Order: sequence, then C-alpha cells, then structure tokens
Amino acid sequence: MPARRPHATAIAAEPAAELSRIARPLRLSEEVSGELKRRISRGEIKPGDRLPTEKALGEAFGVSRAVVREAIARLKADGLIETRQGSGAFAVAAPKAINLRFWKGAGPGLVELRDIFELRAVVEGAVAELAAQRRDENDLRAMREHLEAMDEALESGVDGTVADDSFHIALAHATHNAYIGRLVEFLGQHFSDSRKLAWLDNNLQFRLPQASQREHRALLDAIARGDAAAARRRALEHLRGAAGRLGIPLALDLDGNGLATRVPRKR
Repeated sequence: MPARRPHATAIAAEPAAELSRIARPLRLSEEVSGELKRRISRGEIKPGDRLPTEKALGEAFGVSRAVVREAIARLKADGLIETRQGSGAFAVAAPKAINLRFWKGAGPGLVELRDIFELRAVVEGAVAELAAQRRDENDLRAMREHLEAMDEALESGVDGTVADDSFHIALAHATHNAYIGRLVEFLGQHFSDSRKLAWLDNNLQFRLPQASQREHRALLDAIARGDAAAARRRALEHLRGAAGRLGIPLALDLDGNGLATRVPRKR
C-alpha cells in the first residue's frame, strides 16, 4: 500500500543558478499507477480485463477516489488502459506506440520547465481563445465547480492539483472539438507536474496557488464574457505568472506581439 508523503519544502522565488533539478517526491497517484503498470506487465491484469472500480481500488491502496482517478488518467495517457462509457476501465490488447514523457528522474530541470511552460502557453492560449467563442452554460458550470474545488483546497491547506488539472481539461472541452479535448487530456497528465509546483509552497501560506487562482478567475471571466482576445491574453498572463513565480522568465514572442525577450537557450 502506498505510503503517504510529507509536504515538499517551499520553492524559492529565485532558484540558484547552479540548481539543475527540482526535487519532487512521488505523488500517490504515481505510486498507484506504477503498481497497476507492474501488475499489467506481469500479466496479473490481462488485455481486456476490467479494472476494479475506483472505490475498490481506493480501498485496496488506502487512497481517495480522486487519487485513483488521477492514476487511471495517467495509465490512459500512456495507452495502457481505455475507459468505456458506463462500463469502466479496461486493459488494452496492445499499448499505443506514443508515450510522451517530459522529464526523467526526481523532478524537472529548470530548462525543461521553461520549455514545458512555453508549450503550455502555445496550447492553452489557443484553447482559451476558442473556448471563449464556443463555451456554453454547462462548460462554464464545470469550470466554476473546479475553481470552487481549488478554493476549498486553499482554505484547507491541501494540494489542489487534481482540481487545477480538471479546470484546464474542462476549458479544453469548452472548445467543443473532441480532438482538442483528447489532446489536452493526454498532455494534461504531463502538464500536471508543472502545476503541482505551485501547490507545494506550504511554508509560504499558499501564496503561489492564491496568485494562480486569481489568474484562473480572470481567465474564466473572459471566457464567460465571450471575449476571445482577452481569454487568450489571460491564459498567457497565467502561464507567464506561474513560470515567473518559479523564477523562470518566458519570452515575450509567445504573446504574438513580435517582441521577444532573448532568453538563453543553452542546454
């Protein structure tokens, strides 16, 4: 059964230049997904087998259903399982060939973090712009529910990464483009680790996620108004703010204004 992990230490606002990795303990969902992967590889869970319910898995591993849900999403992103409406999750006959991982080891390097924030800016800016034009009341309701879940996490002083991920996935579904929704669901499991960093500042009275939450609300407000240009701008401001709070400057050319901050691209 996975052991619960202690809170990580606070993230410095200006990381030292020599810092090459950001230490990150395994999340419970990673431990659960890792154990399920091992069972699949050993043949204990065979192709076509239906996985136990979220409740049953939660009881077996001693974790919440939210943790199980995130673990299942990770396995789905890796092509190891598929979910069927109303039937549950099943091991697939042949794992999909694409398996994207953004970093290796205990945590992301600072250069890798800069690159992943740039990728998020490219994807999430365009998604926000389209969502503002196509969203309906159901989409807005879903996004508000996830924001409220993050508010509750802030009030309780707990990790709200799952709700944060869900907010961005709901935003993608608001484009009403099935492929965009599936792409963001897939990437979201990998983007999740960059969001997780903001929720680890337990020694900073949660100032990082509070700032992020203000940006989320400004983004949702623009989407609710149907202002596509403002939605894109707010999405980019959120990514720039999130990266900046970790001491990572993002180039201005991401804003599409023709101006660029020359950030060294050394590897």
